[in-house]
Amino acid sequence: MAETQQALGSDEVTTLKELALAGALDGEEKLSCSALADRLDASNQTASRRLQQLDEAGHIDREIVGDGQWIEITATGEQRLQAEYASYQQIFEGEQTVDLHGTVTSGMGEGRHYISLSGYMEQFRERLGYEPFAGTLNVDLTGDSIRSRARLDAFEPITIEGWESDERTYGPAYCYPATITLDGAEYEEAHVISPERTHHDDDHLEIIAPDELRTELGLEDGTEVTVSVSQQ
Repeated sequence: MAETQQALGSDEVTTLKELALAGALDGEEKLSCSALADRLDASNQTASRRLQQLDEAGHIDREIVGDGQWIEITATGEQRLQAEYASYQQIFEGEQTVDLHGTVTSGMGEGRHYISLSGYMEQFRERLGYEPFAGTLNVDLTGDSIRSRARLDAFEPITIEGWESDERTYGPAYCYPATITLDGAEYEEAHVISPERTHHDDDHLEIIAPDELRTELGLEDGTEVTVSVSQQ
């Protein structure tokens, strides 16, 4: 699973939204503390403090100059806004689907081992309703889909609990119902799985299913697929 972002309070999220509305999501935008304070209906001191907090949390980059600040929302900041956007979609629109596009790639082979472990497999059968094939389908996401993936933070996952053996402790994983689309054909009984401990970044998806997906769908490295993740 992707590393958890530093938590923001509601005031900082509001400030981030105002920065995006001012143009800082599309590139560097010059803004004074007084101009931001007006947008927030707050004091200059409050605006300055929130900018500092967003900067320290890695949600914005900024350069202070004589007549203001050049501010740009970072990828982490955009991901936070994407998650906020998805939350409001769920409130007002109900069922939500995030379409993620990417290409099939070869993984490191770790999925086969971990999925087969009894402490996970028993929970897969109970909570997903099937026994996954021993291995994951790996997909490298496009740039737009890397950003859209942050919307999954607003979804309620199916949690596969961590557990312990005599030798070590195994971390939890989070599963999201997914449909894989390829040339108009759909495979519906799949889940995106996000282990809490993983070597992969946000640009990569791991997918489990009851079938060996490469064989079932005729996939090979470089094949383009769409993975639609749903939340009801």
